[in-house]
Amino acid sequence: QMHLVESGGGLVQAGGSLRLSCVGSSRTLELGAVGWFRQAPGKHRALVGSINSRGGTNYVDSVKGRFTISRDNTKSTVYLQMDSLKSEDTGVYYCNSAGTWLSTEYHEGPYWGQGTQVTVSS
Repeated sequence: QMHLVESGGGLVQAGGSLRLSCVGSSRTLELGAVGWFRQAPGKHRALVGSINSRGGTNYVDSVKGRFTISRDNTKSTVYLQMDSLKSEDTGVYYCNSAGTWLSTEYHEGPYWGQGTQVTVSS
């Protein structure tokens, strides 16, 4: 079992930045590949980007060049640095672990955090 906790959300003006964190804890599992998902108001949860255990990343087109995913395996933590935020980035952000990472895809694993709200005001 893997327990994930996201933090770092908040209210920010368009053009601003936020950094989200996803901390994983487990007695038996490593964090593995992690995906960041966003659920915008009235929409389904959708992938934003992901990172594999060696630091390889992929992103959806709408966030390329603005969002950066990184990880610190010593802290079992994955980060989502969000710059040049837009109003359409508003939503609840979730991290997911133990998924299948491919160079252009991420297939979700069984573990989810509780989510953290990001609101971008225009």
